[in-house]
Amino acid sequence: MPRLRRALAHRSLVAGLVIVGAVVLAALCAPLIAPHDPAAQDLRAALLPPSGEHLLGTDHLGRDVFSRLVYAARTDLRIGAVTVVIPFLVGTLVGSVAGYAGGRLDRGMSYLVDTVLAFPFYVLILAIVAVVGTGERGIYVAYALVGWVAYARVTRSATSVAAAQPWVHAARESGLSHRRVLLRHVLPNTLPQAVVFLFTDVVFVIAAVVTLSYLGLGIQPPTADWGSMIADGRAFLTTKWWLATAPGLAVVVTGVGLSLVADGLTDLWGER
Repeated sequence: MPRLRRALAHRSLVAGLVIVGAVVLAALCAPLIAPHDPAAQDLRAALLPPSGEHLLGTDHLGRDVFSRLVYAARTDLRIGAVTVVIPFLVGTLVGSVAGYAGGRLDRGMSYLVDTVLAFPFYVLILAIVAVVGTGERGIYVAYALVGWVAYARVTRSATSVAAAQPWVHAARESGLSHRRVLLRHVLPNTLPQAVVFLFTDVVFVIAAVVTLSYLGLGIQPPTADWGSMIADGRAFLTTKWWLATAPGLAVVVTGVGLSLVADGLTDLWGER
């Protein structure tokens, strides 16, 4: 209970959890709250304005925009959550080992990370997707190849600081193996920073997915996706502005919610 009260005292954390929770709930309940099939086309009902039957109107193919919006949330949130798993695990492991070991291993890892980060992130993603192929598979592969370096940098820095603390030296002197020292005394103090970055990274991934889909390199039709919805609605910004505005706002709201959770966790764990 004391931990719960501490968490509830952080308004940014609570606000972020409410926002993210609402988006996730809408995504999970998409089959229940979506009034129409998101892929069903009816050219006779194309570009209808918002109404009781179509809450956000219809697009140029007569598809219900609200239904596509909530189903797109399922797609983008799923990809955002799944995509960060491998980079999180690999980056945290590599950064922790390098930061704890120091020496040549640390210098080699730092050189590799700096080399990858020297290239614009989205340019690398676009290049890899262009080679591997479009769709979810291309996104997963591209981010797995380059996304881990940011976690490695964050974890390596935190591990280097923790490894220099007196309690770590005492644990080493007591005869504990390096593996036990790393797992029991170092990681518990560095993992929270990687977890905080994880929430921020999901925002980056969703933005990357939206960008790729907008360019036609991400999620392919007929699957609903916020990026493709924005791309479809850009031709009607002056007459049917809600077609692009609704998915754009969904991206912004989701990003703000995840960022608030990250900020709240930073403040919460900073009090320890």
